Amino acid sequence: MLHAFILFLFAGLAEIGGGYLIWLWLREGKPLYWGVGGGFALAMYGVIATFQTFPSFGRVYAAYGGVFIVLSVLWGWGIDKKTPDLYDWVGAGICLIGVSVILFGPRN
Repeated sequence: MLHAFILFLFAGLAEIGGGYLIWLWLREGKPLYWGVGGGFALAMYGVIATFQTFPSFGRVYAAYGGVFIVLSVLWGWGIDKKTPDLYDWVGAGICLIGVSVILFGPRN
């Protein structure tokens, strides 16, 4: 379980960080190499996610989507300095419940 969480964390940081670097390049006039770095980080996100041991691509990516939402709220708080409100936290919590159901629900 710890292995899965660490992979989700690194994949999320690569995806959010990569998207953020591209945002800064295209929307805030940062140099091209910021966009190139963002593209590299996004490619690494795609690679990192494949190291999950769960057998189903769809389940892994569905579960990762919930983790991504939580990480995005935390990124906005820490990097963009936008304090999450009650509804951000409630929504993030609901997403984590969904992740748990997807990954650990009883199956035949």
